[in-house]
Amino acid sequence: MSDYILKVNGVCKDYGSAHVLHDMSFVVPKGSIFGLVGRNGAGKTTIMRIISGLQKPTKGTVEYGFDNKALGKVGALVELPSIYSNASARDNLIYQYINLGLKIDESVDKLLELVGLADTGKKKAGKFSLGMRQRLGIAIAMAGNPDVLILDEPINGLDPQGIIQIRDLLIYLNKEKGVTVIISSHILSELSKLATDFAFVEGGRVVKEIKADVLEDAGGLHTEFYTGNPEALIPILNANGLSARFDSESGVVHAKGYYNLTNIVLAANEAGVNIARVVTRETDLETYFVNLVGGESHA
Repeated sequence: MSDYILKVNGVCKDYGSAHVLHDMSFVVPKGSIFGLVGRNGAGKTTIMRIISGLQKPTKGTVEYGFDNKALGKVGALVELPSIYSNASARDNLIYQYINLGLKIDESVDKLLELVGLADTGKKKAGKFSLGMRQRLGIAIAMAGNPDVLILDEPINGLDPQGIIQIRDLLIYLNKEKGVTVIISSHILSELSKLATDFAFVEGGRVVKEIKADVLEDAGGLHTEFYTGNPEALIPILNANGLSARFDSESGVVHAKGYYNLTNIVLAANEAGVNIARVVTRETDLETYFVNLVGGESHA
């Protein structure tokens, strides 16, 4: 059994004289929620269309760690969901079952229940909210129990409640159903709550692949404490839930984590430790992306 769901190897995509993808390569681990991060026009949608089989690359290959030729094994929601506005959620799902040659059975209703659309009855999909249409699109993509689910901007334009519903659904599909999810999103704060792995895309190339735990270690709140007694300050910081270390070259105590500054100052004062200066900086996914590629984020 391979430990990857797919490998993108040196993929290029040209539209006439326009070069959209340039030697793009990355690996999606099996069982992951893989986040594609990049500006508008970076090539995220194009590579999603290629790995879902909707387009062919000009050059390069995509290797699959499963039988991607079997109908329904790749589920994709790229750009807008393809739904019949005059049909109900159930009928839309039945049409997809027919397209895939699947038996119309109780799995249709189970899938509607899974995405929270079991009680929509005969209501036409054209009258659904954006969040409901997105969930219907995911249900359609899930027909056939795919090994991988490819989602391009599934939470774009949703209200906070809709975002939470989609996020909870994707986490459930990944954790409980074992579906590998490849997802892009403009809302990087939400993507950081979902993804286990990231690929940062810039100018049609992957400039960095990173796991969420490594990103988390790079991110978060970092604080520099300036003191004349670092050996005595470090245990105080550790006791307040911080991970602290002393940099002998700079003479600064570096700490990672969130804290109550008043509590630390009081504890340090009681121990006879003077804190002369405190400098903090916070790094989230968006800041990490901007620092990585430069300029303003439009991921």
